Amino acid sequence: MIKTAIRCPNDIVMVFDERGRQVFEYQHQYDQVKEKILKDAPPDTLFGFFLDYDTELRIVPREEW
Repeated sequence: MIKTAIRCPNDIVMVFDERGRQVFEYQHQYDQVKEKILKDAPPDTLFGFFLDYDTELRIVPREEW
């Protein structure tokens, strides 16, 4: 189950489950996995991204991700 989806500045997506383990089937270029993640992610999924390789994660609503 998807718990966290993070978009990196290079447009690679990292996805983690509720135990903090990576979910490799969703990890790829943003344009290639965005729709699948949004379809499969439960309502309580945390969406975020890093700006310009910053170390602080910016949390955003699903609609802005």
